[in-house]
Amino acid sequence: MSSRIAVVYYSATGNVHASAEAIAQGAKDAGAEVRLRRVAETAPDSAIDKNDEWRAHLDATSDVPVATHDDLIWADGFALGSPTRFGNVSAQLKSFIDTTGGLWQAGHMAGKPLIGFTSSYELHGGQEATLISLYNVACHWGCIVVPTGYVDYDITHTAGGNPYGIGYVSGDVAAVKLEDHLSHARWQGTRLAQISAAVAPLRPEPHDH
Repeated sequence: MSSRIAVVYYSATGNVHASAEAIAQGAKDAGAEVRLRRVAETAPDSAIDKNDEWRAHLDATSDVPVATHDDLIWADGFALGSPTRFGNVSAQLKSFIDTTGGLWQAGHMAGKPLIGFTSSYELHGGQEATLISLYNVACHWGCIVVPTGYVDYDITHTAGGNPYGIGYVSGDVAAVKLEDHLSHARWQGTRLAQISAAVAPLRPEPHDH
């Protein structure tokens, strides 16, 4: 049985976007149907235009569809991604999450596996706290949290050893090669697709309040 995976993320300068693409590819490799979705940009143009990388990435990914509630209803499993912002998720992703109360009440996310992914400039830039923040959402939605753990110790260790989820360090102190990180992300995307397919028959039916 195949699964349907929604990869929903916010990325300012492209690092989280690259992770999202790798997770999506890993899920596709496992036979899943995938929707890659960015959340809407909420920052004003005056702020974006002060950062050339931010503006360039926003323009370059304008063809990526913006996430909607339908993507969450459609999916059997989720990958949520955000750069770390003071040890928490970005305002852009949080704004989208904050609109899902009705879906939560109707049980549309209940029993669906969820993974988290993030990026920071510094080696200790708040990645684990950001991932746990994403998993707080999973608890409220009634999702099944699927951390990376050390299920495959070698691939996780090579990617930096983060058992909480997918994390990339973009700064000069980064000791992990980008390709090793992306391999980790593809591997986790494959796991998400496989687990989502396995548990789909066990999910409770959505309901109206």
